[in-house]
Amino acid sequence: MQPNTLLDALIDEAGFSHAGLAARVNRAGRARGLGLRYEHTAVARWLKGQRPRGQVPDLICEVLAERLRRPLTLGDIGLGVDGAQLTLPGTPLAGFVDRATALWRSDEQQRRHVIEAPAVTGTPAVMPVWEWENPPEDADVSRSGVTRVSMADVTMLRAARAHYELMYRRAGGVATRTRIVGFLNAETAPLLRGSYNDALGRQLHRATGGLVAVAGICAYDSDAHGLAQRYFHQALRLAKASGDQGLGAYVIALLVNQSLFLSEHRQAVAFAEAALRTAGGRITPALAADLYAMQAKAYAQLGDHASALRCIGRAESEAERIHFGDEPDETGYVQPGLVNVQAAEALLSLGDLAGAREHAAAAAGTPAHDRGRVHRLAMLCEIELCQGEPDRAAATAVEMTERVRGMESRRLRDRLRTVREHLLASGSANARQAAGFIDEALRVPL
Repeated sequence: MQPNTLLDALIDEAGFSHAGLAARVNRAGRARGLGLRYEHTAVARWLKGQRPRGQVPDLICEVLAERLRRPLTLGDIGLGVDGAQLTLPGTPLAGFVDRATALWRSDEQQRRHVIEAPAVTGTPAVMPVWEWENPPEDADVSRSGVTRVSMADVTMLRAARAHYELMYRRAGGVATRTRIVGFLNAETAPLLRGSYNDALGRQLHRATGGLVAVAGICAYDSDAHGLAQRYFHQALRLAKASGDQGLGAYVIALLVNQSLFLSEHRQAVAFAEAALRTAGGRITPALAADLYAMQAKAYAQLGDHASALRCIGRAESEAERIHFGDEPDETGYVQPGLVNVQAAEALLSLGDLAGAREHAAAAAGTPAHDRGRVHRLAMLCEIELCQGEPDRAAATAVEMTERVRGMESRRLRDRLRTVREHLLASGSANARQAAGFIDEALRVPL
């Protein structure tokens, strides 16, 4: 029995206390000739996942719909036949918004069943991408609500996305996640439920999609992979509602990256192909370069040497076409040298140490923000160790460790641990000393 987060969020939106909802359900029941005597304790049981009997689910739906001034189904309040809480295939946009904001609220409240949920696989993982690719499109995303949305609100959401992305790069996803989720609940949710016409609504959904994608990145960096996946799926649905296929392709790139981490290599290849095929000319060179580079890593893991090299070539060609002034804000992570470090990882998997070293050195020698530089130095360090140069690798590891201080990131912690193990295995005195520096860094939260 899982907590009913949808019902919880709708009660909060309606401004009802538990006792207040119980009283209104009793009153609605009397109008149907029912002698109900529910109290606040019954509502608490419903929120824990207990399904009320008889006509009561319909009465709860009726009471909430009247207060919120919009139609609600049993599925919308988490009391459908199967009690499903996830965003279902074909869910209307209004129902999606209710489910999305319920997830944000549960995340902010640190609900374990949401935070600790595993990533889904198979059809549930693929369906959101398939729905993004295929009709029907949203004919009209306008909405009538309490809060009147303006273009200034959209601008505010865009600025927030940039702010939290920068915070993530500097401090890591662990520290940033609580802040961005708080913003989603306090500022973004009322706007999505507000009043806007179709044109403004599409810009609102696009801005929200970019913000939700960053929340997913922070969850991924916090090792909450099921939660991150749900945020990415939300961002993809918001991208579809906005009509911006380029944004959708960016979100799929995030799903490709997560698939690689979870060793779902065939899925990574398929998702990247979906983005490249569906968005077509709306994919910018920076995003295309990243998608091809990640495909190369997936093919390398699958042992497909020819396809990996082909994708590295495509990634390099796209990287040469990048004009950063023409790129949207979301693709700012594709900085000079990113394709090199991705190619280095693919070539290392293929056993081409010389090629991997050339690309890793080029990446490490290119300016990047601190987080990106840590990953580049870690890759170069591992290749130097593979080539039998432990003293050079030790110097690289020391620089990497200096860069990571102050960041709270599970992914960076994992990367440091891997490098530490490889340094210790080399048997070099300098490498052991560098491993000691990493130990010191791991004693504080990353």
